[in-house]
Parts: sequence; C-alpha cells; structure tokens
Amino acid sequence: MEKPLLATLRGERRAVPPMWLMRQAGRYLPEYRELRAAKGGFLDLATDSGTAAEVTLQPIRRFGFDGAILFSDILMVPWALGQHLWFETGEGPRLAPPLVDAALAALQPAPERLDPVYDTVRRVVADLPPATTMLGFAGSPWTVATYMVAGQGSRDQGATRRMAYRDPAAFQAIVTAIEAMTVDYLSGQIAAGVEAVQLFDSWSGSLAPAEFERWVIAPTARIVAALRERHLDTPVIGFPKGAGAKLAGYARETGITAVGVDETIDPAWANDALPVGMPVQGNLDPLALITGGAAMRGAVDRILAAFAGRPHVFNLGHGILPDTPIAHVEALISMIRGR
Repeated sequence: MEKPLLATLRGERRAVPPMWLMRQAGRYLPEYRELRAAKGGFLDLATDSGTAAEVTLQPIRRFGFDGAILFSDILMVPWALGQHLWFETGEGPRLAPPLVDAALAALQPAPERLDPVYDTVRRVVADLPPATTMLGFAGSPWTVATYMVAGQGSRDQGATRRMAYRDPAAFQAIVTAIEAMTVDYLSGQIAAGVEAVQLFDSWSGSLAPAEFERWVIAPTARIVAALRERHLDTPVIGFPKGAGAKLAGYARETGITAVGVDETIDPAWANDALPVGMPVQGNLDPLALITGGAAMRGAVDRILAAFAGRPHVFNLGHGILPDTPIAHVEALISMIRGR
C-alpha cells in the first residue's frame, strides 16, 4: 500500500501533505499519562519494549498520523556509550560521570542496552496500519555531546562550548564516539523495520558559524554518508533547531534527504533558500497549536502556501507541548486534510 509520508520524503509532492508531530507520543495524551503512572520512570518505560510500542502506537490509533515516531530518547546513545542515565522528576535527564571532568576512555560501552529499542521497532511495525511510515531517530552529535559533557541540559550549553574551544581534540574524540554509536544505532533501527530516520540537533542554535560547520554540519554529513553505505534508500531528515540562516548550508552540505524547519524560520524564506526540490518538514509553532482558532489557521495557511511547490511534511517547529488540547490537534488534522 502507498505510504504518503515515505513517498514525500523521497521527493514526491502531494496536494495534501502527510503529517506527524514531533513528540506526538507523550504527555499531552491522557492514555500516555495513565500508562506512565502505572509503569513509573521514563527509562523503565522506554526500555520496556511492549510498553514503548504501545506508547508509539497511541497517537496513531487516536489521530491516524501518516508517521509513527519511535518512543525513546536521544540519550540512549550516551547510555550505550557507558554513562549512567537517569531522569530526575521535574528536572530532566542526568548523565554521570559528566565528561567535563571525566575521561571518555574510562567509559565502558554497552551497546546491548539498545536491544530493547530494536524490539520496540519490531513490535510497532507488526501493528502499524499499512499506509503508516515507521520513523526512527537519534540525537545529532553536538546535541548529545552537550549532555554528555555537562551531565545534564543547560540554558546555553556553556560547558560544552568552552570544552570545544579549549580542547578541540578531546571534544572531537567525544563526537567521534557518538557518531560511531549513532550510525550503529540507526542502522539497527532500520534493520528492525524503521523506514526513515530523523537526526535531532536541538541545541545547534547555540553555536557560532565556524563552530556550527565543525560540530553540526561535519558530523551530520559523516553519519549520513555512513548510513547511505549501509541503507542506500532510507531517507534521513535533519532537524537543526535554531540554525536560522545557517539552515541552507546545513541542507546543502550534510547530504540529508529532507530538512526540518523550526518555528522561528519564515517558511517563505526557507522555501527560497533551501535546495530546489528538497523535501521540507515543519514548521507550525507549538504555541499556535495550543492557542488554536484563528492564530493556528493563519499560521497553517502561511506554511502551506510557502511550501506548496515542493515536497512537504506538515509538522510542528518543535515538539508538541504537554498542555496541548486534544481538540486542537484534531482541528489541525482537519485543516490539513480537509482542504
């Protein structure tokens, strides 16, 4: 059966763009909150393949999105590289030891920690509707490194930026380790049944242009090239949040199949600046979705008009927020599919 999302990622322009939403499997859904309360911590949820598969499928059953995005976390890679990973309630993830004051070489990689993720993929694929594309993902090296170095998220990624300037050789070793594990991880997802993958670079906006070239574009290009050697036909979506005017260079130089556009970028500018014919994904502001009504309709109209001439996957400019009303998601789907 035809898969609209997969066809679009491979370059087909469709009158009605396929759609999915970043973080569509998550806290805005009552069925997710109920399951999370029963199962406990996030890592326990993500590594229980049956439960993670159920969470992945929940938004497909409720909304019929064109893509199912694997329920997991970008920090599975540092966990597989040997850091201890846990999630503090209300505060987010923690990694130990932080590499700002510990050696990468001291870590003991444990790639078997990723095996439950592959099992999750197999379970989801077995239950997906025939027209739904299975999406996998990983964090891009820069963003993953910011957590590995600091041991947690930060407002400006200052500790990691300082390390990259002060000791680029040591930082390159961290990035290289992330690249290798990420290629194996995404390859394992694809072997299990994933049909397209996304690289999330959530903190790429914190870098100066030359550093962006070195720590965002170059590692992404190496990952894409390695994946192409193993899985020639699998589309790769690159999402460098906060890239701004650097988005066009990222799209040209990384070798990605499609590019995600965040909500801060004018879609008309993106359409003009990006390579002709490259599929784009995005870029509704998650707060416009929360607001709904005229604000959402106006934003949707601008996005659809801007990308009308190229392959377009409708999505948010970043992840859906926990206080998003279900009715607004339903209204968004009607706006896109009812035109």
